[in-house]
Amino acid sequence: MPAILAKKLGMTQRFLDDGRVERVTVLEAGPCPVTAIRTKERDGYEAVQLAFGQCKQKVLTRAELGHLKKADASAHRHLVEFRDEAGELLVGETVTVEAFEPGHKVKISGKSKGKGFQGTIKRHNFASGPKSHGSHNVRAPGSIGASATPSRVFKGIRGPGRMGGGRITQRGLTVVEVIPRQNLLLVRGAVPGPKGGTVEVRTDG
Repeated sequence: MPAILAKKLGMTQRFLDDGRVERVTVLEAGPCPVTAIRTKERDGYEAVQLAFGQCKQKVLTRAELGHLKKADASAHRHLVEFRDEAGELLVGETVTVEAFEPGHKVKISGKSKGKGFQGTIKRHNFASGPKSHGSHNVRAPGSIGASATPSRVFKGIRGPGRMGGGRITQRGLTVVEVIPRQNLLLVRGAVPGPKGGTVEVRTDG
Protein backbone atom coordinates (compact mmCIF):
# COMPACT_ATOMS: atom_id res chain seq x y z
CA MET A 1 0.00 0.00 0.00
CA PRO A 2 1.60 3.30 -1.07
CA ALA A 3 1.91 6.47 0.95
CA ILE A 4 -0.05 9.63 0.28
CA LEU A 5 -0.01 13.33 1.12
CA ALA A 6 -3.03 14.96 2.73
CA LYS A 7 -4.41 18.17 4.21
CA LYS A 8 -5.85 18.11 7.72
CA LEU A 9 -9.41 19.47 7.66
CA GLY A 10 -10.32 18.96 11.31
CA MET A 11 -12.01 16.48 13.65
CA THR A 12 -15.54 15.11 13.82
CA GLN A 13 -17.35 11.94 14.85
CA ARG A 14 -18.96 9.07 12.97
CA PHE A 15 -21.75 6.81 14.19
CA LEU A 16 -21.07 3.22 13.20
CA ASP A 17 -23.65 0.56 12.33
CA ASP A 18 -23.35 -1.05 15.76
CA GLY A 19 -24.09 2.27 17.51
CA ARG A 20 -20.53 3.08 18.54
CA VAL A 21 -19.11 6.56 18.07
CA GLU A 22 -15.72 7.01 16.41
CA ARG A 23 -13.76 10.24 16.97
CA VAL A 24 -12.02 10.79 13.67
CA THR A 25 -9.73 13.26 11.94
CA VAL A 26 -10.79 14.18 8.41
CA LEU A 27 -7.97 14.29 5.85
CA GLU A 28 -8.24 15.49 2.27
CA ALA A 29 -5.79 12.99 0.77
CA GLY A 30 -4.54 13.32 -2.78
CA PRO A 31 -4.83 12.88 -5.61
CA CYS A 32 -1.03 12.79 -5.70
CA PRO A 33 0.74 12.38 -9.07
CA VAL A 34 3.99 10.41 -9.04
CA THR A 35 6.69 12.85 -10.16
CA ALA A 36 9.86 10.75 -9.70
CA ILE A 37 11.06 7.25 -8.81
CA ARG A 38 14.41 6.88 -7.03
CA THR A 39 16.31 3.62 -7.57
CA LYS A 40 19.26 2.14 -5.73
CA GLU A 41 21.27 1.77 -8.93
CA ARG A 42 20.94 5.43 -9.99
CA ASP A 43 20.30 7.32 -6.73
CA GLY A 44 21.64 5.03 -4.01
CA TYR A 45 18.23 4.54 -2.37
CA GLU A 46 14.69 3.56 -3.27
CA ALA A 47 11.85 6.06 -2.95
CA VAL A 48 8.80 7.49 -4.67
CA GLN A 49 8.20 11.23 -5.00
CA LEU A 50 4.62 12.50 -4.78
CA ALA A 51 3.21 15.96 -5.51
CA PHE A 52 0.31 17.52 -3.62
CA GLY A 53 -1.60 20.79 -3.44
CA GLN A 54 -2.43 22.25 -6.83
CA CYS A 55 -1.43 25.88 -7.20
CA LYS A 56 -0.83 28.55 -9.82
CA GLN A 57 2.28 28.30 -11.95
CA LYS A 58 3.48 31.75 -10.91
CA VAL A 59 4.24 30.59 -7.35
CA LEU A 60 6.79 27.99 -8.57
CA THR A 61 10.23 28.41 -10.08
CA ARG A 62 11.02 27.42 -13.64
CA ALA A 63 13.11 24.54 -12.34
CA GLU A 64 10.16 23.21 -10.32
CA LEU A 65 7.81 23.60 -13.27
CA GLY A 66 10.27 21.80 -15.53
CA HIS A 67 10.54 18.91 -13.07
CA LEU A 68 6.75 18.57 -12.91
CA LYS A 69 6.44 18.82 -16.69
CA LYS A 70 8.62 15.72 -17.12
CA ALA A 71 5.97 13.76 -15.21
CA ASP A 72 3.08 15.45 -17.12
CA ALA A 73 1.90 16.92 -13.81
CA SER A 74 0.36 20.35 -13.28
CA ALA A 75 1.73 22.88 -10.79
CA HIS A 76 1.77 21.50 -7.24
CA ARG A 77 3.00 23.21 -4.10
CA HIS A 78 4.46 20.21 -2.20
CA LEU A 79 6.93 17.53 -3.31
CA VAL A 80 7.71 14.77 -0.80
CA GLU A 81 9.72 11.55 -1.14
CA PHE A 82 8.67 8.35 0.62
CA ARG A 83 11.32 5.68 1.03
CA ASP A 84 10.49 1.99 0.53
CA GLU A 85 6.93 2.84 -0.56
CA ALA A 86 7.36 2.77 -4.34
CA GLY A 87 5.95 -0.69 -4.97
CA GLU A 88 4.97 -0.92 -8.64
CA LEU A 89 4.26 2.78 -9.15
CA LEU A 90 5.45 4.53 -12.29
CA VAL A 91 6.10 8.19 -13.11
CA GLY A 92 2.89 9.78 -14.33
CA GLU A 93 0.54 7.60 -12.29
CA THR A 94 -1.68 9.06 -9.57
CA VAL A 95 -2.09 7.86 -5.98
CA THR A 96 -5.59 8.32 -4.53
CA VAL A 97 -7.39 7.43 -1.30
CA GLU A 98 -8.62 4.24 -2.97
CA ALA A 99 -5.22 2.73 -2.11
CA PHE A 100 -6.40 2.62 1.53
CA GLU A 101 -9.12 0.51 3.12
CA PRO A 102 -10.96 0.71 6.45
CA GLY A 103 -8.98 -1.08 9.14
CA HIS A 104 -5.56 -0.29 7.72
CA LYS A 105 -2.96 0.80 10.29
CA VAL A 106 -1.16 4.02 9.33
CA LYS A 107 1.34 6.45 10.79
CA ILE A 108 0.96 10.15 10.08
CA SER A 109 3.73 12.75 10.17
CA GLY A 110 3.31 16.50 10.25
CA LYS A 111 4.57 19.75 11.73
CA SER A 112 3.13 20.28 15.21
CA LYS A 113 1.45 23.49 16.31
CA GLY A 114 3.89 26.18 17.45
CA LYS A 115 3.38 27.21 21.09
CA GLY A 116 5.93 30.03 21.17
CA PHE A 117 8.32 30.65 24.06
CA GLN A 118 7.19 28.62 27.09
CA GLY A 119 8.47 27.96 30.59
CA THR A 120 9.57 24.65 32.04
CA ILE A 121 6.21 23.74 33.58
CA LYS A 122 4.42 23.73 30.24
CA ARG A 123 7.39 22.71 28.09
CA HIS A 124 8.83 19.88 30.24
CA ASN A 125 6.03 19.15 32.76
CA PHE A 126 8.03 20.44 35.72
CA ALA A 127 6.22 20.56 39.07
CA SER A 128 5.39 23.97 40.47
CA GLY A 129 6.72 25.23 43.79
CA PRO A 130 4.73 26.02 46.94
CA LYS A 131 2.03 28.65 46.48
CA SER A 132 1.83 29.61 50.15
CA HIS A 133 2.48 33.11 51.48
CA GLY A 134 6.05 34.27 50.97
CA SER A 135 6.99 31.70 48.32
CA HIS A 136 9.36 33.01 45.65
CA ASN A 137 9.55 29.78 43.66
CA VAL A 138 6.07 29.21 42.20
CA ARG A 139 6.95 28.56 38.55
CA ALA A 140 10.74 28.93 38.58
CA PRO A 141 12.71 25.87 37.38
CA GLY A 142 14.92 25.68 40.47
CA SER A 143 18.70 25.33 40.56
CA ILE A 144 20.33 24.79 37.15
CA GLY A 145 23.97 24.97 38.29
CA ALA A 146 25.47 26.02 41.64
CA SER A 147 27.79 29.03 41.78
CA ALA A 148 30.77 27.19 43.34
CA THR A 149 30.43 23.72 41.82
CA PRO A 150 30.13 23.15 38.89
CA SER A 151 30.14 26.95 38.33
CA ARG A 152 28.35 26.52 35.02
CA VAL A 153 25.20 25.17 33.43
CA PHE A 154 25.56 21.70 31.89
CA LYS A 155 24.58 21.22 28.26
CA GLY A 156 21.20 19.61 27.79
CA ILE A 157 19.61 21.06 30.91
CA ARG A 158 15.85 21.25 30.35
CA GLY A 159 14.91 24.90 30.46
CA PRO A 160 12.46 27.41 28.97
CA GLY A 161 12.44 28.00 25.24
CA ARG A 162 10.47 27.70 22.04
CA MET A 163 7.94 24.88 22.14
CA GLY A 164 6.28 23.02 19.27
CA GLY A 165 6.73 23.65 15.57
CA GLY A 166 8.66 20.40 15.06
CA ARG A 167 8.10 17.23 13.08
CA ILE A 168 5.84 14.78 14.90
CA THR A 169 4.90 11.21 13.87
CA GLN A 170 1.75 9.68 15.33
CA ARG A 171 1.77 5.90 15.05
CA GLY A 172 -0.91 3.25 15.47
CA LEU A 173 -3.75 5.17 13.81
CA THR A 174 -6.55 3.27 12.08
CA VAL A 175 -8.41 4.15 8.88
CA VAL A 176 -12.12 4.26 9.75
CA GLU A 177 -13.64 5.25 6.41
CA VAL A 178 -12.57 6.10 2.87
CA ILE A 179 -14.67 8.45 0.71
CA PRO A 180 -13.10 8.37 -2.81
CA ARG A 181 -15.64 10.75 -4.36
CA GLN A 182 -14.44 13.58 -2.11
CA ASN A 183 -10.83 12.35 -1.66
CA LEU A 184 -11.42 12.02 2.08
CA LEU A 185 -9.68 9.76 4.55
CA LEU A 186 -11.15 9.39 8.05
CA VAL A 187 -8.64 8.29 10.68
CA ARG A 188 -9.37 7.32 14.28
CA GLY A 189 -7.67 9.66 16.74
CA ALA A 190 -5.73 12.91 16.59
CA VAL A 191 -3.28 13.90 13.86
CA PRO A 192 -0.30 16.29 14.29
CA GLY A 193 -0.51 19.85 13.06
CA PRO A 194 -3.08 22.64 12.70
CA LYS A 195 -6.14 22.71 10.47
CA GLY A 196 -5.02 23.16 6.89
CA GLY A 197 -1.61 21.64 7.58
CA THR A 198 -0.02 19.14 5.22
CA VAL A 199 0.67 15.65 6.58
CA GLU A 200 2.26 12.44 5.30
CA VAL A 201 0.23 9.22 5.57
CA ARG A 202 2.22 5.97 5.46
CA THR A 203 1.69 2.34 6.37
CA ASP A 204 2.55 1.48 9.97
CA GLY A 205 4.57 -1.68 10.13
